[in-house]
This record gives sequence, C-alpha cells and structure tokens, in this order.
Amino acid sequence: MIKKVKVGKFILGDGYVTVQSMLNAKTKDMDSVYRQLDRLKEAGCDIARIAVTDVEEADLCKDYIKYTDMPLVADIQYDYRLAIKCSDVGFAKVRFNPGNIGSDQNVAALVSACKANGTTIRIGVNGGSLQKDLLSVRDRAEALKISALKQVELLQKHDFNDIVISAKSSDVATTVRANRLLRAECDFPLHIGITESGDVVDGTINSAVGIGALLLDGIGETIRVSLSGDPVEEVTAAKKILRAVGLRDDYVKIVSCPTCSRCEYDLFGTVKEIKEFTKDIKKPIKVAIMGCLVNGPGEAADADFGVAGGKDKAALFIKGTVVKTITHDEIIPLLKRLIGEYNE
Repeated sequence: MIKKVKVGKFILGDGYVTVQSMLNAKTKDMDSVYRQLDRLKEAGCDIARIAVTDVEEADLCKDYIKYTDMPLVADIQYDYRLAIKCSDVGFAKVRFNPGNIGSDQNVAALVSACKANGTTIRIGVNGGSLQKDLLSVRDRAEALKISALKQVELLQKHDFNDIVISAKSSDVATTVRANRLLRAECDFPLHIGITESGDVVDGTINSAVGIGALLLDGIGETIRVSLSGDPVEEVTAAKKILRAVGLRDDYVKIVSCPTCSRCEYDLFGTVKEIKEFTKDIKKPIKVAIMGCLVNGPGEAADADFGVAGGKDKAALFIKGTVVKTITHDEIIPLLKRLIGEYNE
C-alpha cells in the first residue's frame, strides 16, 4: 500500500497520477511567470515547480501561490534556510535533499517548519549529483536507490513522513531499474521521469519508454516529462503517456492505419481534420479511421464510430456495426456530426 501524501489539493498515492512541469520563466519576471502558469494550467498541468534561488524570489512566490490553484513546488538546491522560507511562504512542497544540509540540527529545523506549515518534502536524486561515497558503486540504479533511502532516513529520524521520492537518470534503463528497486523497498509516493531527456522529439520518446514502463508496472504517483523546450510541451507529452497506458480517458482516441496501396481516399487528411475537431472534447470516445476493408472491420469493432474505405465508397460503423455505405466526401462531415451529437 502506497503512503498517501498531500501536495496541495492532491493526495499522492490515491490512484490518480498527477502531471507536473517546471517553469523556465525567470522567477523575478512576474509577468512571464503569470503567463506561464496560465498556459500550464490550460494545458492540464496539475502541479508546477519553480526554482527559488534567494529570499527575494521566495517572497515574490507568495503572489504566485495566491494566483494559481495549482500546487506549487519550490526547487531548492543547497540552502536549508531558503527551504524553510519557502515552506513559510506557503509552497505545497519543497524539493530539497536533506543530505545537503550539513547537520542534523539543520535537518530538524527544516522538518519543524514543514510540519508546522503542512509542507511536503520531495527528495530528488539523480545520476549527475550522487554523493561522493556512492560514486564507486558500479550499479548506477542501486546507487540511486541507496542515495534516496539515505535521505529518507534523515527525515524519518525526526518523525517526518510527508515525503515524495524521485530517482532519475538520463539513461532510461537505469531510471526504470532504480524506481523498481525503490518500490520494492519503500512505500512513499514516487515522482518518476527521465532527467535531461532531450528536445521535444527525443525527450518525448525517452520519457514515454521510461515513464510508460514504470506506469505499466503500477509504479509512479506523479510524473514529469523533462524537455528542452516549452514546459507546455511537457504537459502535453505527459498526458499522452498517461492516455497510452490507460490512466486517462478524457479524450477522443483516434485509431488509424498507416495505409497501403489499397487506400482509395485521403486518410491522412481525414485523421488530421478529425483530430483538430475533437482536440477539446473531454469525453472518452473512440474513432477508427481505416484505409480499407482488410483491417477496418476488426479495428472498428470496439470503436464508437469508424470508417473503412473502399473503391469510391466507405463503410460507416457505429459501435462495431456497419450502418451504411457512404461516399468518400461524406466521411468527414458524417464523423463530425456523429461525434458532436455523442458529445452533447
């Protein structure tokens, strides 16, 4: 049983996997931060993280916390006093490694503040910043696990259990194995993702493989797709990963074939137009757009609506049953009408 840990309005460990992202707007540029918070919220982000490097930025973040209903996470590197300040100003969570604090007295001070303010602590370890005594451990996944659990012990020594753990590497296989090892030995919520995964294309693929593998194992309570680019792209990719593994159904799923020489109509154009038409629909609907009658009937069997092309004509399916034969020109308008009526 996964421990339930509160992060703002969310309870990690209750079965709902949250989507996170991190702002890349300068924290002191308030207008840019507000705009980015709005865009992330509109894209479907659940929790947003902000880098905080000094007290002035921490004070500014009071306004950001009031501005959005997304729980905000303060990303702190080495100054435990700044972590305490961020807890005091109202951050839902601070990302800080107690191993960086330097003394047990300082750990106690941080824990005291977080207990008083109801702030969760995220322990975040990654392959590029392991403690020196772990660099000799040849198994990188094992080293990540050991590092994370050492940090947990520092907090639990002070009876603090509002903890989220992340163990990340830029290597997909290492990240997957590290999180499997962690899940086998602890029951705290895991924040999963591939660190420094790359640009939108490479990073999305790396993240989909790593995050998807863990989610299919039932591992992961919150996810971030780390990309070199617009944070909104991270949210879009994360939602698609959750949909692909069956953890989100608030969308129109379009099944379409890659086509071959048997296809007699503009299937690609049809898919593009139906995808655009349905992009804002939040209802679980499945649409099959198939090029011919070879695979079409089978793929359309469990679809709400589907078409399978033929010579000059196409078969229209509703709930797996052929209801009529239509012309190619009728495919798009008929699908739009049926989907629109179903969504009402």
